[in-house]
Amino acid sequence: MIRSYQTLLNRILILLDASVVALAFYLAWFLKFRSGLMDSTDSIGELGYVGIAIAMILVYLITNSIYGLYTPHRTRRLRSELTQIVKSSVTGVLILMSILFFIKEIHVSRAVLGMFMGLSVVFLSMERIGLRMVLRRMRSMGYNKKFMLIIGAGPLGRNVLKLITDNRQFGFEVLGFLDDRLYPVAETVDDVPILGTIDELETVLNSHLIDQVVLALPIEAHHKIGQIISLCEKMGIQALIIPDYFNYLPAKPKFEEVGGIPMIDVRHVPLDEAMNAGIKRIFDIGFSLAALLVLSPLLLIIAVGVKLTSPGPVLFAQERVGKNRRIFKMYKFRSMRVSTDESSDTQWTVENDPRRTKFGSFLRKTSLDELPQFFNVLKGDMSIIGPRPERPYFVEQFKEDIPKYMIKHRVRPGITGWAQINGWRGDTSIEERIKYDIHYIENWTFAMDLKIVWKTVVNGFVNKNAY
Repeated sequence: MIRSYQTLLNRILILLDASVVALAFYLAWFLKFRSGLMDSTDSIGELGYVGIAIAMILVYLITNSIYGLYTPHRTRRLRSELTQIVKSSVTGVLILMSILFFIKEIHVSRAVLGMFMGLSVVFLSMERIGLRMVLRRMRSMGYNKKFMLIIGAGPLGRNVLKLITDNRQFGFEVLGFLDDRLYPVAETVDDVPILGTIDELETVLNSHLIDQVVLALPIEAHHKIGQIISLCEKMGIQALIIPDYFNYLPAKPKFEEVGGIPMIDVRHVPLDEAMNAGIKRIFDIGFSLAALLVLSPLLLIIAVGVKLTSPGPVLFAQERVGKNRRIFKMYKFRSMRVSTDESSDTQWTVENDPRRTKFGSFLRKTSLDELPQFFNVLKGDMSIIGPRPERPYFVEQFKEDIPKYMIKHRVRPGITGWAQINGWRGDTSIEERIKYDIHYIENWTFAMDLKIVWKTVVNGFVNKNAY
């Protein structure tokens, strides 16, 4: 049975990538100068482009390596790998253009470079998708597998087994468990054999072909971890630790070092980093100013409509809980008849709510009542994208009843968000909404914000759950 030939696979990947990049560059050159579809004036000649192609191949292999495209990707999601391909391609072309600028080679066709970048992304993506299909087929036939031993057959170890069983495409096979409490009382766990106790690890490693040892021990057995890792390293076997407290960790835990001691940031938030926060703030200000400028006629029409359809102020300001649990006044176009602060702050809006005006119902259904929140964004109370803010009265209730609810206050609240574009708007499950909010907070990227803006616009503003 073929084991894991990662070095061989990397060499194959490098050869495939080099071939694909060369093909993409040749096709871009052909379309520009030989197809007859475009102006074929050539300022540097064929040999010049051959030299650029060679340089481009070298640059791409370097950027692919930088973006982790030659690291083991058995468990990497396809979307993540395709994203890295796009980043590598853009970076590679920018590096080449910088080199050409410094050597004063300014006559290279920009059309060739532009087409090449697009074609390279397409071809490299097709290559990786095809390779995944081949490897998945091989693994289903029993080839290219990694064999795993799980130490600890408790709930944590069984979760690992279920993960491996449910994801056969990863190419892992669990050969067995080691467990002090169950051996020799039980022979198997979910049809996987218990091979012995933890003290028999060396014997089991010598008698079985094992690639990875996964430590899924309860906290009371953590004193054995050092001995297990030392033994695995002595035998050249990879050891992986799943902490007993993994349920408390984020999707992408971050390690920090304090005086030489590694520490896990239990809830790393990308927007805590100054660069990310600055990028998001610049986008918020620019987008809000543009939106207010473009929508100013509509804002005026809505303001007149609110004033003519019911007595009272045009805008409605209500306390909401924002970033770091700070209270701020959130603005909306008034959609209800004027009422006491207590009733508006402590009552949900329900279907056919008698407090609504007819014009207000229209504003809520179309989300047009939210437009004044662009002023909140300019003030810094809110962001374009983020978890929707809630009233203090309900925050006090939810934080007791809904696990991890208060994590949403690590970032600025938003006009729209990841939960909203996935259907969790208005009168929907708070628990599900928080799951999406936490996913956004832990996995934020600027590209993700752009995706949310785009989907908000494309999906429309009408909300059937808005009362």
